[in-house]
Amino acid sequence: MSVLCNKSLAIALAALALAASGCGAKTQKDPQAAFPAPEVGVETVAAQPATLTVTLPGRTAAYQVAEVRPQVSGIIAQRLFKEGAAVKRGDPLYQIDKAPYEAALESAEAALQRAKAVAAAAEARAQRYQRLVKAKAVSEQDFDDAVAAARQARADVKAAEAARDSASINLDRTTIKAPIDGRIGRTLVTVGALVTADQAQELAVINALDPIYVDLTQSSAEILDWKRKLAAGELATDDGNELDVTLHLEDGSDYERKGKLELKETNVDPATGSVTLRAVFPNPDDLLMPGMFVRAEVVEGVRKDAILAPQAAIMRAPDGGGLAYVVGQDGKAEQRRVETGRAVGNRWIILAGLQPGDKLIVDGFQHFRPGQPVKPVETSKVAAGAIEGGGPNSGLR
Repeated sequence: MSVLCNKSLAIALAALALAASGCGAKTQKDPQAAFPAPEVGVETVAAQPATLTVTLPGRTAAYQVAEVRPQVSGIIAQRLFKEGAAVKRGDPLYQIDKAPYEAALESAEAALQRAKAVAAAAEARAQRYQRLVKAKAVSEQDFDDAVAAARQARADVKAAEAARDSASINLDRTTIKAPIDGRIGRTLVTVGALVTADQAQELAVINALDPIYVDLTQSSAEILDWKRKLAAGELATDDGNELDVTLHLEDGSDYERKGKLELKETNVDPATGSVTLRAVFPNPDDLLMPGMFVRAEVVEGVRKDAILAPQAAIMRAPDGGGLAYVVGQDGKAEQRRVETGRAVGNRWIILAGLQPGDKLIVDGFQHFRPGQPVKPVETSKVAAGAIEGGGPNSGLR
């Protein structure tokens, strides 16, 4: 019995040694077989046009503002508009009591008729004296006096006509009319109020809201940088200073209509070091009102050969510099220092560190270390496979 047990133990040990020998040989033959190169998502770097924008704070302002004031004095007899309504130029707004001005016009017209009658008599006298002076029937002095009287009478007619016209204008001004198209606000006077010509207090205010201004502020340093880039050819614009502007409203929504940058102020505010920019937006629905706080995204231009990298693919070194991983010629993950510029959407503009044709790793960072072989998979192909129904095994593992 003891011999049999010893024999069985020897056979078991020999089998175990043979198995261990086979595994060791396989491991020495293919050391990477147990750890295949991990798949990583890559994106081939390419130069492409990039539209650069800057977001600026601003406030809306009426395209035109008219403060309605009386040009003649009197009592307000009627208010002829609805507060908050749209008005057209020439629409009647207020009616001042016109009776005194009607009487003044009638008096001026009567004075004009009297002046014309006097002038007619003086003219006739001058013509008679002209015939009589030739016959020596009147003296030269009498003739000269008659001519002077006729000229004075004609001047009196002109003065009377001017007084009549002035009285007519004042009567017309008793109807206070809208000077511009726009939307009128609340009335600041009521029927029965006494108003005076050219008073300091306006009766109402009209705002022209279509189109509407948006006043923006930008630092003078940023404007200088933009001008230098334009001069150096780094940026290109289609319409000069008429740059496209997109508006973001106070509630976080986007205004559906695009605007144009129309003005750059020539002076820098010494208190803030900023320059005022003015954009114009169509506003047919009166959605934008004067005084609203907005943010405007201004298109500065197009960078024709920009290198863009997803922000998720760029990490930060302890010193704040950018780090990226690319797949080298040897198929290994390689770390690169990169210099980033401004953001365009969810991407960074890369100023240095990446070249067209580089395979930038954008996914799968947890599966490799720098210098380790990796298996690159184009993210565009992965996305296409997912759209076409690649199944549970499609994409990166």
